[in-house]
Amino acid sequence: MPRTLLRQTPFFEDKNRAFWTLQSAGWAGYFLLRALGGIANGVGWLFVVPTALTTATGYSLTLLMSAAYRRLFHMRPLATWGGSILLVLIASVAFSSIATWAHATFYRTGPMPQGIQLLSEILLDFALLVAWSALYYGINFYILVEEQRDQLLRLESHASSAQLAMLRYQLNPHFLFNTLNSISTLVLLKQTERANAMLSRLSSFLRYTLVSEPEGEVTVAQEIETLKLYLDIEKMRFEERLRTSFDVDPAAAQANIPSLLLQPLVENAIKYAVTPKEEGADIAVSVRRLGSRVHITVSDSGPGSQTGSNDGAGGFTSSTGVGLANTRDRLAQAYGADHRFETEAGPHGFTVTIEIPYQSNTTRA
Repeated sequence: MPRTLLRQTPFFEDKNRAFWTLQSAGWAGYFLLRALGGIANGVGWLFVVPTALTTATGYSLTLLMSAAYRRLFHMRPLATWGGSILLVLIASVAFSSIATWAHATFYRTGPMPQGIQLLSEILLDFALLVAWSALYYGINFYILVEEQRDQLLRLESHASSAQLAMLRYQLNPHFLFNTLNSISTLVLLKQTERANAMLSRLSSFLRYTLVSEPEGEVTVAQEIETLKLYLDIEKMRFEERLRTSFDVDPAAAQANIPSLLLQPLVENAIKYAVTPKEEGADIAVSVRRLGSRVHITVSDSGPGSQTGSNDGAGGFTSSTGVGLANTRDRLAQAYGADHRFETEAGPHGFTVTIEIPYQSNTTRA
């Protein structure tokens, strides 16, 4: 039988409801404790009457105090503390006067308490109202801190999304310039069929990049299909000089990764491995699932020792352009410290290794 999942609403999300709930529950508890305490000490049921009047007085006075505190709360600290203390003193005198009157009138008739007896009552009521005021300010400061924390989290989220968008949109101008330049060359050479084919594939690739969210995620399978679309465009430029291979573990095909994560790595391989060699180079993409991790490698057979390498401090030599640094920054934004990004340059190739947590839409459901 399917269960109905109820959304849990934070208690202080509706501040007005929370105030009336706590106010009513607190003074109801005060009434019960004081009334039951009096009855337990053998003072009789008549003691309930002055206790009810005292509770109603406290309830009403604290409502007036809360209205004043709402104004004092946003003032300077000196005004807030000074006004609050003065208000508690005045309310304590009023509270004690009404409480002693109700006690003397409805429970034990006689002269009103005076002197030390009245002062003791005032001090007890003062302590009660100080506790109520401290709770009021404490809850409001807690709500204020939570609101500021939520606002900070929203700002950080917006900043992170903006940075991810900036990092991803950095990639398109480089690729777009090269492709349009190739199309222009084909048009000048009157190779219109190849120019039209390249333009058609370029429009399909750009349509994907415009539709997908910059900070969004796609599955490995979707990323590989997009990468193949990109490589189809590049193969029209380099023909047999660009040779590609893919080895994707079916267990990793549904893993989520940042969209267009692999495109700058392949673009980097084309730039530094395929372009400078007359015979071109091989580019291999491998994706494996190893337990709860996804292991991705992009390698080429170009002059790896000239391509650039990890500088040992988390950066790269200037020869690699923005591709590797861009990918590194996107991984840091998406996974924090829970990822691995390494490069290895050798005499016969260059390899980029990425390791990220395995996440999929099924595991998040």
